[in-house]
Amino acid sequence: MPKHHNVLFLCTGNSARSIMAEAILNQKGRPSFTAYSAGSHPAGRVHPAAIKQLTSAHLPTEGLRSKSWDEFEQPGAPQLDFVFTVCDNAAKEVCPVWPGQPMTAHWGIPDPAEVRGTPETVERAFREAYFLLDRRISLFLSLPLATLDAMALRKELNNIGRQSLASVPEK
Repeated sequence: MPKHHNVLFLCTGNSARSIMAEAILNQKGRPSFTAYSAGSHPAGRVHPAAIKQLTSAHLPTEGLRSKSWDEFEQPGAPQLDFVFTVCDNAAKEVCPVWPGQPMTAHWGIPDPAEVRGTPETVERAFREAYFLLDRRISLFLSLPLATLDAMALRKELNNIGRQSLASVPEK
């Protein structure tokens, strides 16, 4: 595998979970990783609570935008090494065939954008999604990518996707 890896996070609306994952990996994974996000049916805007959560985590939000996964099928699009679905809807959809056959895994996370209630309840949902993504991305970054064969790597990526919310701090 190359020393630099391009990672795409997919979710149906590309407004919260995939956006947060993109920001987390771009911060934690540099310079070895570049993260992108996209959706099958993009919302067209980044959820304000996702921006608020990223800002509170001191992560840059400039340039984050809701976009279609079609952008990654176009000529000149980055060659993807990994594609992770982070919501259940995207996992059930038929994904495009990505050039180069990147490694794929499903890291389903409850959708904080669907949470209704007090502002504190919504904020907690976004914080929980953020911490779960942060944990999974940290585990991903700890994998010895250069020494794992494809089958072992696929197993590890899927194991990361099974990490539960039980480990999310309450704050």
